[in-house]
Amino acid sequence: MKGTVVVLVAPRHVELREYDVAPPEPGGILLEILRANVCGSELHIWRGHHPTVKMGSVLGHEMLGRVHTLGLGTETDYAGRPLRPGDRVVCAYFLTCRKCRACQAGRFNLCENCYRFWSRPAETPPHFHGAFGTHYFVHPDQYVYKVPDTVPDASAASANCALSELLFGLDQAGLTAGEEVVVQGAGGLGLCALAVAKARGARTIVIDAIPRRLDQARRFGADEVVDMREDETPERRVARVQQLTAGAGADVVVEVTGVPAAFSEAVLLARPGGRVLELGNISPGHTTPFDPGMLTRRSVQILPAIRYHPWYLKRALDFLEATRARFPFETLLDGEYPLRDAGRALEDSDQRKVTRATLIP
Repeated sequence: MKGTVVVLVAPRHVELREYDVAPPEPGGILLEILRANVCGSELHIWRGHHPTVKMGSVLGHEMLGRVHTLGLGTETDYAGRPLRPGDRVVCAYFLTCRKCRACQAGRFNLCENCYRFWSRPAETPPHFHGAFGTHYFVHPDQYVYKVPDTVPDASAASANCALSELLFGLDQAGLTAGEEVVVQGAGGLGLCALAVAKARGARTIVIDAIPRRLDQARRFGADEVVDMREDETPERRVARVQQLTAGAGADVVVEVTGVPAAFSEAVLLARPGGRVLELGNISPGHTTPFDPGMLTRRSVQILPAIRYHPWYLKRALDFLEATRARFPFETLLDGEYPLRDAGRALEDSDQRKVTRATLIP
């Protein structure tokens, strides 16, 4: 059996390659990809800005798969539910070894071996370690969960990165009912942040400049939106948020734009004693002017978060199932592309022609 993957051969340049598909190892699973999304961090990788992924690796991590073959000894998912060929599943795109210093300290999202397979060159067998392809290998230390029958494909595909990370991140921020949340950016991560915040009883304000994204934010229940085309400067956006929060500022600001300047702005959007959840800026070396005195005087907490504890993936599926009538998660994926057009999907995502592109093998 042959399969195809999308390989990053140079910044902003991908190509399709074909390889033999091997059987899964004992304890592993071979998946057929049903759809794979272009996450914001995928664009950082594609631009050549990600520090841990080498050129020549297979792109993609946010996806939905179908069990093709179960490895010897694999009978259930990580929640103990039986798995069979044909079942839809999602898996954490990173490993959790449970043996390294980070895992031993309970920081499972910071596992030192998390990218052991994901960053391997495409030519290294068994090849299929990225979601942009026809197949994918799940290794024994990757958490995998069966998707409930009531959760559509288009919703489940966002679980294993965007939604899991926002559930985890807002737990780290200690978000409680009645608090006011500002979300900087209404892409896939931002809309997931909005849904989680609304479900937890927060009042929400979303900032973006693209009309389609602001409309999506309204459909997801944003209480207020701030249009950057009208409030063009940080000063005007800060003033607008203060106006919308009775002069106080936000209890929690969620930065998911990936724009360094947004981080500095987030500190000013938060109330004194507020919290900034930093998720979007993942590329080292991209800097922005910052006023540490303002941070100190306002006593704002900075809470960076990357990846998530892998069992949050089960929580994401539970969230999708419980809120399927409330939030239109299936509309997050507003651009479908065949796998052969992965380059165009990345270009369109980079130019913000779509909120969340998805590849169909």
